[in-house]
Amino acid sequence: MIKSTPYVLVLLLAVLLSGCGEFYKLEKSTNWDELYEAANRYYDQGDYNKSIILYDRVLPVIKGSGKAELAEFNYAYAHFRTKRYIESAGYFKTFFDTYNRSPMAEEALFMHAYSLYLDSPDYNLDQRSSREAVNSIQLFMNRYPESDSYERAISMIDDLQKRFEEKAFEESKMYYRLTEGLFPGEFYRACIINFQNFAKSYPDSDYNEELAFKLVEVSAAYAERSVFDKKEERLKQSIEFAQDFSQKYPESSFVKKVENIKSKTTTELESHYRLKEQYEARSAEARKLREEEERNQAATEALRNTEN
Repeated sequence: MIKSTPYVLVLLLAVLLSGCGEFYKLEKSTNWDELYEAANRYYDQGDYNKSIILYDRVLPVIKGSGKAELAEFNYAYAHFRTKRYIESAGYFKTFFDTYNRSPMAEEALFMHAYSLYLDSPDYNLDQRSSREAVNSIQLFMNRYPESDSYERAISMIDDLQKRFEEKAFEESKMYYRLTEGLFPGEFYRACIINFQNFAKSYPDSDYNEELAFKLVEVSAAYAERSVFDKKEERLKQSIEFAQDFSQKYPESSFVKKVENIKSKTTTELESHYRLKEQYEARSAEARKLREEEERNQAATEALRNTEN
């Protein structure tokens, strides 16, 4: 048995060389029927790279003929099977646009969307291609609402929406971290806008409770560091955020912290009112003195004009 091993290897090598020789001849062939049959055969055997090479040669020749439909469909799938998802998405879409009445049109449109879905990146990367995938899936669902693949399409959209949510949450945390820097002013404002937009975009997100707490926290810090003219407005806003939080999440583990922030902010607002009252009183007194001085100057000027 051991002695027969070299002969087995030689036989396998001969078979491989024979296969390579056959494919090499096909690459050089101009017999389009032979190329078409060989491309389909390699595809059926799962040798997708060879089938792609042969389809590349034969497709321009058979375009518009009865053979083209199956060849173009297999060509798109061959790219999909070799995980060339961007290419397969394009070829499936081209197939659908060309053969939209074909029995394979529904599958082609789904595979266009599915290819884009598989190519979409993780949540921490740029999600523009994921949004393109969502649009393509939605197109399929609108076109084929009774499709057997409809539920699968919904699950794909749900998964992509989750990635968008994770991406948005990571961006929110990034803004929050930036408020710990030396110049946090603009980042406080960016946080407030970002947290509010997140809640609007993802009203059912599990992250809303945490971000609602951070909204109270950040808005209080922003108000505390604000210039006098903006302080009252921002302190009131922070108190409103705290009240909204308590109403929405009465059982939250953040409630005590929120109440402490609200209490501190309310005290600061009351202090601000006293300062504002004192400031307005001093301003009124200064205005009164200035007006009296202006009247005295006017009277003195009038007396000089009379004397002259």
